Amino acid sequence: MAAVFTAGFGAGAINSVVGSGTLITFPVLLATGLSPVTATVSNALGLIPGSVSGAIGYRKELSGQRSRVLKLGVGALAGGLVGATLLLALPADAFETIVPALVGLALVLVALQPQLGRLVQRRRERTGASPRRDGGPLLFTGLTLASVYGGYFAAAQGIIYLSLMGMLLDESLQRLNAVKNVLSALVNTVAALFFLFAADFDWTAVALIAVGSALGGYAGAKVGRRFSPPVLRILVVTVGTFALVQLLLR
Repeated sequence: MAAVFTAGFGAGAINSVVGSGTLITFPVLLATGLSPVTATVSNALGLIPGSVSGAIGYRKELSGQRSRVLKLGVGALAGGLVGATLLLALPADAFETIVPALVGLALVLVALQPQLGRLVQRRRERTGASPRRDGGPLLFTGLTLASVYGGYFAAAQGIIYLSLMGMLLDESLQRLNAVKNVLSALVNTVAALFFLFAADFDWTAVALIAVGSALGGYAGAKVGRRFSPPVLRILVVTVGTFALVQLLLR
């Protein structure tokens, strides 16, 4: 119980700042004897309070992004529901090939975001185009597909979100991180609500992760908001690289 609670706290803190907290809680739940599916659905429900507290911690950075969050949130809800359905319908190894490739690509995009941003800005200056506040259809589609993966497993989901938004939105990494926390909360919530009617939970694990992640999410936001963009980017790439190694070794 102490290990599950501690894992929940760590996952909540990491999720609010970067993402990939599932890579902490999931192995711990498996070590307690839970089946992979029960561990996944219990983890999804338990991490909801952490996602919410992380979003609350970043509420200042959410200012002025209401319409963006509402639009992208529709895709997150739809994608999360599809991903949760796939978890119960497909073999457990169905995504094992594509997931590491997605995470690896996301890490490259996050690491190169400043250079890519300058290229995009120069292109806009040449064409006279202005950036779209919502990222356009490309961002909506990309985040919806990332939410399908999030509803299925969620490891490194936040890193994929940050890479897509960093490419297509003219915003600071901290403001994008705030949106990422809200989208993650929506995906976890819709997936967990679906699982309530279709899967078995370990309620002790859910309670321990919920309390731990709620505390960790808020604490992580308090610390993460103080990081400069370069430091935050380094942290994202470092944690994401660890996540990628873990996925490749599974």
